[in-house]
Amino acid sequence: MRAKTPARRGAKAAGGRHIALFGGTFDPVHSGHVAVARAAERRFHLDCVYFIPSRRPPHKPASELCAFEHRFAMVALACSAYPRFVPSLAEANMNGASPHVFYSIDTVRRFRQEFNGPGDRIYFIMGADYFLDLHAWKDYGELLQLCHFVVANRPGFRIGALREVIPPALLAPADAKTARDSRVIQLRDTAVYLLETVASSVSATDVRKRIEHGRPVRGLVPPHVEEYITKQALYRRMLYT
Repeated sequence: MRAKTPARRGAKAAGGRHIALFGGTFDPVHSGHVAVARAAERRFHLDCVYFIPSRRPPHKPASELCAFEHRFAMVALACSAYPRFVPSLAEANMNGASPHVFYSIDTVRRFRQEFNGPGDRIYFIMGADYFLDLHAWKDYGELLQLCHFVVANRPGFRIGALREVIPPALLAPADAKTARDSRVIQLRDTAVYLLETVASSVSATDVRKRIEHGRPVRGLVPPHVEEYITKQALYRRMLYT
């Protein structure tokens, strides 16, 4: 099924489509996720931001996750207020088979098949801590060459730390004509961008713990997500480490 890109006034008719992939467990999706996506949308003039909850991520056992159906529902609610935010079932495993592990490289390859026209650009949004562990991801060298990366900053973070985890062979030659922007690391075919306009201290772990202990989460998650969590009584009896 072809991914649908929402219409955008003033969109680039001949300049290709600019989209971002924002993956994660989203357990639950929170206000920090939304803030990062909005900042990326503005900076890179994105036509669409796909929120992609993973049914079975490689870094966390399924038993530690809220049911995928709930996580996807919360993502859909969080996206509903933003015309260019799209909840995606790209990692939903809809064929009824036993859930298998989803790797980012496979998801990016899938979107590359759809967005492969002249001028099309794919950005991959992630937090700084996740990027620092990129070397442990499947086929991470290829992943760095398939799409641009938007790395959400955190207080005290330096872009030099991002450069240290990138294989030197993938970096653009020193004499390449690249933009002199301290927030950008130019690779041979792509780039890594540090997103400094937002630095959120909200975490899904903190949200879950607050709910488990009966503490309010207003402002930490979008209003419709908070209402859904309350009505479905999520996280109240789930223990996390």
